[in-house]
Formats: sequence, C-alpha cells, structure tokens
Amino acid sequence: MRYIRTEKRYGDKRRSMLTGRVVVWFSCGAASAVAAKLAVSRYENVQVAYCASTLSSEHPDNARFLRDVERWIGQPIEMLYSDRYKDTWDVWERTGWLVGPAGARCTQELKKAVRQQYEDPMGDRQVFGFTREEGARAERFRAANPEVYLDAILLDEGLGKAECLGIVERAGIEIPAMYRLGYRNNNCIGCVKGQAGYWNKIRRDFPKHFDRMAQLERRMDVAINKRYEGDRRLRVFLDELPPDMGSHSDEPDIECGLLCHMVTQEVCE
Repeated sequence: MRYIRTEKRYGDKRRSMLTGRVVVWFSCGAASAVAAKLAVSRYENVQVAYCASTLSSEHPDNARFLRDVERWIGQPIEMLYSDRYKDTWDVWERTGWLVGPAGARCTQELKKAVRQQYEDPMGDRQVFGFTREEGARAERFRAANPEVYLDAILLDEGLGKAECLGIVERAGIEIPAMYRLGYRNNNCIGCVKGQAGYWNKIRRDFPKHFDRMAQLERRMDVAINKRYEGDRRLRVFLDELPPDMGSHSDEPDIECGLLCHMVTQEVCE
C-alpha cells in the first residue's frame, strides 16, 4: 500500500477547520520522542501529552527519559491522569479484568479514556508515532477514525523504529532501560498482553513483579497465558509456567498505548 502524506491526504478544506493546536502523543518510547522533536520544530502551538497514570507501573528509568526528552524538545510534556484509577494495578484489582478478546482494561482506562477526555477530534492535529513499518496500520487508523486529523509525521519522513532509536542516541539521550534489557517495547513491567516467553523474561529480570502478578492471577482466578491440547485451550497460571515455555524473541511486539485498541481489533478480526 502506498502511503499518502498527511497534507495531501486531508487538503485545504479540512486544515481550515483545525483550531491550531497540535497534540503529540508521547509514550516514553523512542518513536514518539522523535515525533515530538519533529513536531515542535515544524509547527506552532504544539502540546506534547503523556497519559501518565501508567508511569508508576513502568520502569523507573522512564521518568529520566521523559525529562531528557523535555530538554531535547525544549518544552515540558503535559502529564495527563485518569480521574478514576491510580495505576494499572488499581484498574486490575477494582475491575477484576486483566486482558481478553476486547483488549487490556488498563489500556482502555488509562490511555484511551484519558486521550478522549483531552482531545478535540475535529480541531486538533494529532501526531502519533507510526513508523515506516506501520503504513498499513496508519491507513486503517484513518479509516476507522475519520474524525481525527492524524499526522503520521515519522511515516511521512520514512523513519523506521531503528532510525528513531538511532536519532535518540545521537542526540545524547540514553535509550530507556527496557530497550537496553532486550525488550522491543517500553511498556509497563509485566504487561498483561505479553506471552509465555515474555513472562519468563520478566521472571528473570523482575522477579518481584512476576510474583505480584502471579498472586493477582490466583486471587482473580484468571490466567494470562494459555496452552492447547488439541482443540482444548487450557489456562497456564504464572506460578506454574514452565521456565522453557515460549520464546520472547519469536513472539510479536506488545503494542500498548493509544494505538493498542486498534491493534486488538485487528487481531480479533
């Protein structure tokens, strides 16, 4: 699929409807950091926003990375919080929901709902960190959200994930700790969308987080991981997860953030 650049896609009529605010959705990842840098250098009235209710569930190094990015782009990042939930653990324990065909409840409550409270769909130019590898996904996002003026600034410039990591490093910013530990995404420590190989890596790198989730699974009587015997799908609780089950390097990337709901719909379909 050939990607059509943002300005050509929308044209003058839609641009004239915008209020003038440019909202960059930051996620403490390298791609969103580069998207923020480009947007701040290119546009006026840019607000870089971060759905920050998950910060306490992420690696502590993310707070350092966020401050470094603020200095790099030359402006503060606006911290947005849920008015209902304190963090991911609060969501899981109060709703009794970890993850399922409809996605992860933490993402729904702490990312999607917070974004919807902040955005002006018909007035904002919204910058998301779609990279070169995600052109088809960007087109599906546009089709599913016609009211959103999506600016895929990285995709427009042909920048991929590897290039974004390189740009951040060349700017003198150390990449987030989760990348340095070998994780492909900078998600919360112990993401409920992870598979068996991912959780075995979490057990090695963050045993306390692993044990806490294992205890929560038992209290809720739900299991994140599954295995199959023929057509039967069987639950595998973390406290009985075989250490050699799964392969983190072979498992798909864990998408978490403002695009996660769309990715979940793709998987379900």
